[in-house]
Amino acid sequence: MMALSQWAEDAAMNGSANYPSWNRQIAELRQLSARLIAADPVEIAFIENTTAGINFVAEGFPWQPGDNIVTRADEFPANQYPWLHLADRGVETRRLPCDGGRLDLDRLAEAIDHRTRIVSLSWVAYSSGWRHELDDIVKLVHDRGALFFLDAIQGLGVFPLDVRKTPVDFLAADGHKWLLGPEGAGVFYLRREHLNRLRPVGVGWNSVKNEHDFHVISYDLKETAERYEGGSQNVAGLLALRASLELLARYPAEALARRVLEITDYACRRLTEIGANVLSDRRESHKSGIVSFELPGRDPIAIRRRCFDEKVILSCRAGRLRISPHAYNDESDIERLIAVMKDK
Repeated sequence: MMALSQWAEDAAMNGSANYPSWNRQIAELRQLSARLIAADPVEIAFIENTTAGINFVAEGFPWQPGDNIVTRADEFPANQYPWLHLADRGVETRRLPCDGGRLDLDRLAEAIDHRTRIVSLSWVAYSSGWRHELDDIVKLVHDRGALFFLDAIQGLGVFPLDVRKTPVDFLAADGHKWLLGPEGAGVFYLRREHLNRLRPVGVGWNSVKNEHDFHVISYDLKETAERYEGGSQNVAGLLALRASLELLARYPAEALARRVLEITDYACRRLTEIGANVLSDRRESHKSGIVSFELPGRDPIAIRRRCFDEKVILSCRAGRLRISPHAYNDESDIERLIAVMKDK
Protein backbone atom coordinates (compact mmCIF):
# COMPACT_ATOMS: atom_id res chain seq x y z
CA MET A 1 0.00 0.00 0.00
CA MET A 2 2.79 2.41 0.84
CA ALA A 3 4.49 1.91 -2.54
CA LEU A 4 1.19 2.47 -4.36
CA SER A 5 0.40 5.56 -2.30
CA GLN A 6 3.85 7.02 -2.86
CA TRP A 7 3.60 6.47 -6.61
CA ALA A 8 0.10 7.97 -6.76
CA GLU A 9 1.23 11.07 -4.89
CA ASP A 10 4.35 11.38 -7.05
CA ALA A 11 2.38 10.98 -10.28
CA ALA A 12 -0.30 13.43 -9.14
CA MET A 13 2.24 16.09 -8.12
CA ASN A 14 4.92 15.59 -10.76
CA GLY A 15 3.34 13.80 -13.70
CA SER A 16 5.93 11.71 -15.52
CA ALA A 17 8.93 13.74 -14.35
CA ASN A 18 10.21 10.89 -12.22
CA TYR A 19 9.89 8.19 -14.87
CA PRO A 20 13.67 7.50 -14.77
CA SER A 21 13.39 6.67 -11.06
CA TRP A 22 10.41 4.41 -11.68
CA ASN A 23 12.31 2.62 -14.43
CA ARG A 24 15.26 2.02 -12.12
CA GLN A 25 12.95 0.48 -9.54
CA ILE A 26 11.37 -1.76 -12.19
CA ALA A 27 14.88 -2.87 -13.21
CA GLU A 28 15.45 -3.77 -9.55
CA LEU A 29 12.19 -5.73 -9.60
CA ARG A 30 13.51 -7.73 -12.55
CA GLN A 31 16.56 -8.63 -10.48
CA LEU A 32 14.40 -9.59 -7.49
CA SER A 33 12.09 -11.69 -9.67
CA ALA A 34 15.02 -13.53 -11.23
CA ARG A 35 16.61 -14.14 -7.83
CA LEU A 36 13.34 -15.58 -6.53
CA ILE A 37 13.62 -18.53 -8.93
CA ALA A 38 17.39 -18.51 -9.56
CA ALA A 39 16.91 -17.32 -13.14
CA ASP A 40 18.80 -14.76 -15.22
CA PRO A 41 17.11 -11.34 -15.38
CA VAL A 42 17.10 -11.56 -19.20
CA GLU A 43 14.68 -14.48 -18.84
CA ILE A 44 12.07 -12.38 -16.99
CA ALA A 45 9.21 -10.36 -18.47
CA PHE A 46 6.45 -8.57 -16.59
CA ILE A 47 2.84 -9.45 -17.33
CA GLU A 48 -0.58 -8.25 -16.27
CA ASN A 49 -1.76 -11.72 -15.22
CA THR A 50 -0.98 -15.43 -15.42
CA THR A 51 -3.27 -15.82 -18.44
CA ALA A 52 -1.08 -13.44 -20.44
CA GLY A 53 2.01 -15.55 -19.76
CA ILE A 54 0.25 -18.75 -20.76
CA ASN A 55 -0.92 -17.11 -23.97
CA PHE A 56 2.63 -16.04 -24.84
CA VAL A 57 3.44 -19.73 -25.15
CA ALA A 58 0.10 -21.01 -26.46
CA GLU A 59 0.00 -18.42 -29.24
CA GLY A 60 3.72 -18.27 -29.92
CA PHE A 61 4.69 -21.94 -30.12
CA PRO A 62 5.28 -23.35 -33.64
CA TRP A 63 2.41 -25.84 -33.55
CA GLN A 64 1.71 -28.32 -36.30
CA PRO A 65 -1.64 -30.05 -36.90
CA GLY A 66 -1.68 -33.26 -34.87
CA ASP A 67 0.36 -31.85 -31.97
CA ASN A 68 -1.04 -32.05 -28.46
CA ILE A 69 -0.61 -30.53 -25.03
CA VAL A 70 -1.33 -32.27 -21.72
CA THR A 71 -2.85 -30.69 -18.63
CA ARG A 72 -5.18 -31.55 -15.76
CA ALA A 73 -8.93 -31.57 -16.23
CA ASP A 74 -9.33 -29.58 -13.01
CA GLU A 75 -6.80 -26.86 -13.76
CA PHE A 76 -7.88 -23.28 -13.18
CA PRO A 77 -9.55 -22.00 -16.40
CA ALA A 78 -6.57 -19.75 -17.16
CA ASN A 79 -4.53 -22.91 -17.76
CA GLN A 80 -7.14 -24.52 -19.97
CA TYR A 81 -8.75 -22.03 -22.33
CA PRO A 82 -5.54 -20.80 -24.02
CA TRP A 83 -4.74 -24.42 -24.94
CA LEU A 84 -8.31 -25.30 -25.94
CA HIS A 85 -8.26 -22.25 -28.19
CA LEU A 86 -5.71 -24.08 -30.37
CA ALA A 87 -8.23 -26.69 -31.53
CA ASP A 88 -8.88 -24.88 -34.82
CA ARG A 89 -5.16 -25.26 -35.58
CA GLY A 90 -5.36 -29.01 -35.17
CA VAL A 91 -3.84 -29.06 -31.67
CA GLU A 92 -5.40 -31.44 -29.16
CA THR A 93 -5.66 -30.60 -25.46
CA ARG A 94 -5.52 -33.74 -23.33
CA ARG A 95 -7.19 -33.07 -19.96
CA LEU A 96 -6.30 -35.68 -17.38
CA PRO A 97 -8.87 -36.61 -14.74
CA CYS A 98 -7.56 -36.34 -11.19
CA ASP A 99 -8.77 -38.42 -8.25
CA GLY A 100 -9.58 -36.06 -5.39
CA GLY A 101 -7.18 -33.52 -6.81
CA ARG A 102 -4.34 -36.04 -7.01
CA LEU A 103 -2.35 -36.40 -10.22
CA ASP A 104 -1.17 -39.91 -10.99
CA LEU A 105 2.26 -39.80 -12.62
CA ASP A 106 1.66 -43.08 -14.44
CA ARG A 107 -1.46 -41.61 -16.01
CA LEU A 108 0.51 -38.50 -16.95
CA ALA A 109 3.22 -40.62 -18.56
CA GLU A 110 0.62 -42.56 -20.55
CA ALA A 111 -0.90 -39.34 -21.88
CA ILE A 112 2.39 -38.06 -23.32
CA ASP A 113 3.27 -39.36 -26.77
CA HIS A 114 5.62 -38.37 -29.59
CA ARG A 115 3.29 -35.51 -30.62
CA THR A 116 3.09 -33.97 -27.16
CA ARG A 117 4.82 -30.61 -27.29
CA ILE A 118 3.97 -29.10 -23.90
CA VAL A 119 2.75 -30.30 -20.52
CA SER A 120 1.20 -27.45 -18.54
CA LEU A 121 0.41 -27.82 -14.84
CA SER A 122 -0.16 -25.66 -11.81
CA TRP A 123 2.44 -25.93 -9.09
CA VAL A 124 -0.42 -26.13 -6.58
CA ALA A 125 -3.94 -27.08 -7.64
CA TYR A 126 -6.15 -24.09 -6.86
CA SER A 127 -9.14 -26.13 -5.65
CA SER A 128 -7.64 -29.13 -3.84
CA GLY A 129 -4.30 -27.70 -2.69
CA TRP A 130 -2.37 -30.64 -4.21
CA ARG A 131 1.28 -29.61 -4.62
CA HIS A 132 3.12 -31.29 -7.47
CA GLU A 133 6.59 -32.75 -7.01
CA LEU A 134 8.13 -30.69 -9.78
CA ASP A 135 11.48 -32.48 -10.07
CA ASP A 136 9.81 -35.80 -10.90
CA ILE A 137 7.34 -34.24 -13.33
CA VAL A 138 9.87 -32.11 -15.19
CA LYS A 139 12.17 -35.11 -15.63
CA LEU A 140 9.30 -37.25 -16.88
CA VAL A 141 8.21 -34.58 -19.38
CA HIS A 142 11.71 -33.90 -20.68
CA ASP A 143 12.55 -37.60 -20.95
CA ARG A 144 9.60 -37.89 -23.34
CA GLY A 145 10.75 -34.98 -25.47
CA ALA A 146 8.17 -32.40 -24.37
CA LEU A 147 8.47 -29.00 -22.68
CA PHE A 148 7.02 -28.03 -19.31
CA PHE A 149 4.97 -24.93 -18.50
CA LEU A 150 4.44 -24.10 -14.82
CA ASP A 151 1.46 -22.05 -13.67
CA ALA A 152 3.15 -20.91 -10.47
CA ILE A 153 0.58 -18.54 -9.03
CA GLN A 154 -0.39 -20.75 -6.07
CA GLY A 155 3.18 -21.56 -5.03
CA LEU A 156 5.52 -18.73 -5.96
CA GLY A 157 6.40 -16.61 -2.96
CA VAL A 158 6.07 -19.48 -0.49
CA PHE A 159 7.81 -22.56 -1.85
CA PRO A 160 11.42 -22.39 -3.06
CA LEU A 161 12.16 -22.94 -6.74
CA ASP A 162 15.48 -23.03 -8.56
CA VAL A 163 14.89 -23.22 -12.31
CA ARG A 164 18.46 -24.41 -12.87
CA LYS A 165 17.92 -27.46 -10.66
CA THR A 166 14.26 -27.88 -11.64
CA PRO A 167 14.44 -26.88 -15.29
CA VAL A 168 10.92 -25.75 -16.11
CA ASP A 169 10.80 -24.23 -19.58
CA PHE A 170 8.17 -21.54 -18.99
CA LEU A 171 6.54 -20.07 -15.90
CA ALA A 172 3.87 -17.46 -15.21
CA ALA A 173 2.41 -16.04 -12.01
CA ASP A 174 0.38 -12.97 -11.23
CA GLY A 175 1.54 -11.15 -8.12
CA HIS A 176 -1.70 -10.93 -6.17
CA LYS A 177 -1.60 -14.34 -4.49
CA TRP A 178 1.34 -15.59 -2.43
CA LEU A 179 3.66 -12.86 -3.76
CA LEU A 180 1.49 -10.37 -1.81
CA GLY A 181 1.39 -7.86 -4.66
CA PRO A 182 -1.49 -6.13 -6.43
CA GLU A 183 -3.49 -7.55 -9.31
CA GLY A 184 -2.26 -6.62 -12.75
CA ALA A 185 1.45 -7.11 -12.11
CA GLY A 186 3.07 -10.52 -12.49
CA VAL A 187 6.09 -12.43 -13.73
CA PHE A 188 6.74 -14.50 -16.85
CA TYR A 189 9.84 -16.69 -17.11
CA LEU A 190 11.14 -17.96 -20.45
CA ARG A 191 14.19 -20.22 -20.47
CA ARG A 192 16.74 -18.36 -22.55
CA GLU A 193 17.26 -21.21 -25.02
CA HIS A 194 13.58 -20.95 -26.02
CA LEU A 195 13.60 -17.20 -26.74
CA ASN A 196 13.70 -17.57 -30.50
CA ARG A 197 11.63 -20.74 -30.55
CA LEU A 198 8.44 -18.80 -29.86
CA ARG A 199 6.89 -16.23 -32.13
CA PRO A 200 6.63 -13.12 -29.93
CA VAL A 201 3.09 -12.10 -29.02
CA GLY A 202 2.03 -8.54 -28.26
CA VAL A 203 4.99 -6.88 -29.96
CA GLY A 204 5.12 -3.09 -29.63
CA TRP A 205 7.42 -0.12 -29.36
CA ASN A 206 9.03 -1.46 -26.18
CA SER A 207 9.87 -4.83 -27.77
CA VAL A 208 12.78 -3.54 -29.85
CA LYS A 209 16.34 -2.72 -28.87
CA ASN A 210 16.18 1.04 -29.48
CA GLU A 211 12.79 1.45 -27.91
CA HIS A 212 13.09 5.19 -27.30
CA ASP A 213 14.09 6.07 -30.87
CA PHE A 214 10.48 6.63 -31.80
CA HIS A 215 11.30 8.25 -35.14
CA VAL A 216 13.37 5.27 -36.31
CA ILE A 217 11.43 2.12 -37.22
CA SER A 218 13.76 -0.86 -37.14
CA TYR A 219 12.30 -4.28 -36.33
CA ASP A 220 15.20 -5.48 -34.19
CA LEU A 221 13.76 -7.34 -31.24
CA LYS A 222 15.43 -7.37 -27.84
CA GLU A 223 17.39 -10.55 -27.19
CA THR A 224 15.68 -10.91 -23.81
CA ALA A 225 12.23 -11.75 -22.49
CA GLU A 226 11.57 -8.00 -22.38
CA ARG A 227 10.48 -8.31 -26.02
CA TYR A 228 7.13 -9.40 -24.56
CA GLU A 229 6.68 -6.07 -22.77
CA GLY A 230 5.33 -4.43 -25.90
CA GLY A 231 3.79 -1.24 -24.57
CA SER A 232 3.62 1.03 -21.56
CA GLN A 233 3.74 -0.84 -18.27
CA ASN A 234 1.60 -0.95 -15.16
CA VAL A 235 4.13 1.17 -13.30
CA ALA A 236 2.08 1.47 -10.11
CA GLY A 237 1.52 -2.28 -9.91
CA LEU A 238 5.13 -3.15 -10.64
CA LEU A 239 6.46 -0.75 -8.01
CA ALA A 240 4.08 -2.30 -5.48
CA LEU A 241 5.19 -5.80 -6.54
CA ARG A 242 8.80 -4.71 -6.03
CA ALA A 243 7.97 -3.70 -2.46
CA SER A 244 6.32 -7.09 -1.88
CA LEU A 245 9.30 -9.05 -3.22
CA GLU A 246 11.66 -6.96 -1.09
CA LEU A 247 9.57 -7.93 1.94
CA LEU A 248 9.55 -11.63 1.04
CA ALA A 249 13.30 -11.55 0.32
CA ARG A 250 13.95 -10.78 3.98
CA TYR A 251 13.05 -14.36 4.86
CA PRO A 252 14.45 -17.63 3.50
CA ALA A 253 11.93 -19.31 1.22
CA GLU A 254 12.31 -22.49 3.25
CA ALA A 255 11.23 -20.62 6.40
CA LEU A 256 8.16 -19.18 4.67
CA ALA A 257 7.18 -22.62 3.36
CA ARG A 258 7.69 -24.18 6.78
CA ARG A 259 5.51 -21.57 8.48
CA VAL A 260 2.72 -21.89 5.90
CA LEU A 261 2.68 -25.66 6.33
CA GLU A 262 2.73 -25.34 10.11
CA ILE A 263 -0.27 -23.03 10.19
CA THR A 264 -2.23 -25.16 7.70
CA ASP A 265 -1.42 -28.30 9.70
CA TYR A 266 -2.82 -26.53 12.75
CA ALA A 267 -5.91 -25.50 10.80
CA CYS A 268 -6.46 -29.09 9.64
CA ARG A 269 -6.30 -30.36 13.24
CA ARG A 270 -8.79 -27.79 14.46
CA LEU A 271 -11.14 -28.30 11.53
CA THR A 272 -11.14 -32.04 12.13
CA GLU A 273 -11.95 -31.45 15.80
CA ILE A 274 -15.18 -29.62 14.89
CA GLY A 275 -16.26 -32.38 12.49
CA ALA A 276 -14.96 -31.05 9.19
CA ASN A 277 -13.73 -33.38 6.47
CA VAL A 278 -10.35 -32.13 5.25
CA LEU A 279 -10.16 -33.06 1.59
CA SER A 280 -6.69 -31.76 0.73
CA ASP A 281 -3.86 -34.28 0.65
CA ARG A 282 -1.70 -33.48 3.67
CA ARG A 283 1.20 -35.79 2.99
CA GLU A 284 4.51 -33.98 3.38
CA SER A 285 5.40 -34.02 -0.31
CA HIS A 286 2.02 -32.72 -1.52
CA LYS A 287 0.54 -30.45 1.12
CA SER A 288 0.45 -26.72 0.48
CA GLY A 289 -0.96 -23.47 1.78
CA ILE A 290 -4.40 -24.34 0.41
CA VAL A 291 -6.77 -26.42 2.54
CA SER A 292 -10.04 -27.65 1.06
CA PHE A 293 -12.71 -28.98 3.42
CA GLU A 294 -16.40 -29.50 3.98
CA LEU A 295 -18.72 -29.51 6.97
CA PRO A 296 -21.15 -32.41 6.53
CA GLY A 297 -24.77 -31.34 6.41
CA ARG A 298 -24.00 -27.63 6.15
CA ASP A 299 -24.25 -25.36 3.13
CA PRO A 300 -20.78 -24.10 2.13
CA ILE A 301 -22.21 -20.94 0.53
CA ALA A 302 -24.04 -20.06 3.75
CA ILE A 303 -20.90 -20.72 5.80
CA ARG A 304 -18.85 -18.51 3.51
CA ARG A 305 -21.43 -15.73 3.73
CA ARG A 306 -21.43 -15.91 7.53
CA CYS A 307 -17.63 -15.84 7.64
CA PHE A 308 -17.57 -12.78 5.38
CA ASP A 309 -20.06 -11.04 7.66
CA GLU A 310 -17.62 -11.66 10.52
CA LYS A 311 -14.68 -10.48 8.38
CA VAL A 312 -13.20 -13.96 8.13
CA ILE A 313 -12.24 -14.42 4.49
CA LEU A 314 -12.34 -17.81 2.79
CA SER A 315 -13.44 -19.18 -0.58
CA CYS A 316 -15.88 -21.70 -1.94
CA ARG A 317 -14.47 -23.83 -4.77
CA ALA A 318 -16.20 -26.80 -6.42
CA GLY A 319 -18.77 -26.92 -3.61
CA ARG A 320 -16.09 -27.01 -0.92
CA LEU A 321 -14.70 -24.43 1.43
CA ARG A 322 -11.09 -23.33 0.99
CA ILE A 323 -8.69 -21.43 3.21
CA SER A 324 -5.24 -20.18 2.19
CA PRO A 325 -3.27 -18.91 5.20
CA HIS A 326 0.01 -17.14 4.50
CA ALA A 327 3.07 -16.95 6.73
CA TYR A 328 1.74 -13.81 8.46
CA ASN A 329 -1.29 -15.70 9.78
CA ASP A 330 -1.13 -17.30 13.22
CA GLU A 331 -3.13 -19.62 15.43
CA SER A 332 -5.44 -16.82 16.58
CA ASP A 333 -6.63 -16.38 13.00
CA ILE A 334 -7.47 -20.07 12.81
CA GLU A 335 -9.27 -19.93 16.13
CA ARG A 336 -11.38 -17.04 14.88
CA LEU A 337 -12.34 -19.10 11.82
CA ILE A 338 -13.24 -22.06 14.02
CA ALA A 339 -15.32 -19.89 16.35
CA VAL A 340 -17.36 -18.41 13.50
CA MET A 341 -18.03 -21.82 11.94
CA LYS A 342 -18.99 -23.39 15.28
CA ASP A 343 -21.45 -20.60 16.07
CA LYS A 344 -24.58 -21.69 14.24
